[in-house]
Amino acid sequence: EARDGVSQVRLSAEKTALLVVDMQERLMAVMEEDARDRTISNIGILLSLADRVGLPAVATEQYPKGLGQTIPEVRDAFSGFQPVEKMSFSGCGASGFLDRLPPDKTRHVVVTGVETHVCVFQTVCDLLGSGFEVHVPSDAVCSRTRSNWETGLRLMERAGAVITSTETVVFDVLRVAGTEDFKFMSRLLK
Repeated sequence: EARDGVSQVRLSAEKTALLVVDMQERLMAVMEEDARDRTISNIGILLSLADRVGLPAVATEQYPKGLGQTIPEVRDAFSGFQPVEKMSFSGCGASGFLDRLPPDKTRHVVVTGVETHVCVFQTVCDLLGSGFEVHVPSDAVCSRTRSNWETGLRLMERAGAVITSTETVVFDVLRVAGTEDFKFMSRLLK
């Protein structure tokens, strides 16, 4: 077993889940265009990784009646899309949410989505409090403003989350070059 600090920041395909928070129509419509496009693209890459290596992937939707459904680019990248609906800002406040991340199979949760400083932040804090190691790719989360995005990242790091990037997550889960999974994912990252 690695030293604890190392085991906290390294991911393994066997014990990692992907969480996509509230990538819904009305929320995404108010995001700054570059941040929105980057977030959608990187979540797509991470969902491809999840599909490719068998990571469990879970999505949440905040009050879908008011904020709309998950955007098609994200919804269509899930196999068997079944979002967890919530009213609490934290996904952990939704009934059945933690059942989708069984602790015997999940040690690390890679958290993506919107908004960095509200639902992502609160979910990350509650996941940390539930004993998970949490990784937040800064290029796969966004907020309506850059300052709120930066604030959310700082708060999550202070709470104990690992702030990372999409590419770091992909290559850490894959571990080795030269495989078919590596070739497939490398093409997506170009």
